[in-house]
Amino acid sequence: MSKHLDDLLDRIRTLQEDVEEEYRQQREDWQARRAQLAGEWASQQRRYKVGLWRFLRRSSLLAILTAPVIYLGWIPFLLMDLFVTVYQAICFPVYRIPKVRRSDYLVFDREDLPYLNAIEKFNCFYCSYGNGVAAYTREVAARTEQYWCPIKHARRIRGAHERYPRFFEHGDAEAFRQGLARLRRQYGDEPPRSPD
Repeated sequence: MSKHLDDLLDRIRTLQEDVEEEYRQQREDWQARRAQLAGEWASQQRRYKVGLWRFLRRSSLLAILTAPVIYLGWIPFLLMDLFVTVYQAICFPVYRIPKVRRSDYLVFDREDLPYLNAIEKFNCFYCSYGNGVAAYTREVAARTEQYWCPIKHARRIRGAHERYPRFFEHGDAEAFRQGLARLRRQYGDEPPRSPD
């Protein structure tokens, strides 16, 4: 991988860390403000709550009719969650791939928001679960790909996972054979360093 690309990836990683730090700081500030104004905050938040019946009356008929289709997504999400959890429990120890912590990806922290009604809370839970399972699955798949086939595609792909930039160039057999064992050991929270 070129030095310039390594530098760009390092800058992206630094910016991602800065964004995470900013999110962390904003969460801390919000929690501190919330603690200071606990009673006032809760009553102010409840003023924005839309009652269940009013929420349903305001919903479009099409939204109500399509809800069962949306909620059927629970089935594939649950099956994927179960499969990925069992898959990595069985396979990752064999290949010494560090397991992905499921709890890092499935976060449920919106249920205590007083301005959400029961349907909105359920929808938030559903979206958190679906997106969490998708992110968890993606990381398990990324680690699997890093172990078995860390080779870039010949053409650019959209939305590549964060491990992908460190994969071997398409057609670079020498780098692949010389660096595969080393790349297979480069797991952790950070994306692996360049195999070059």
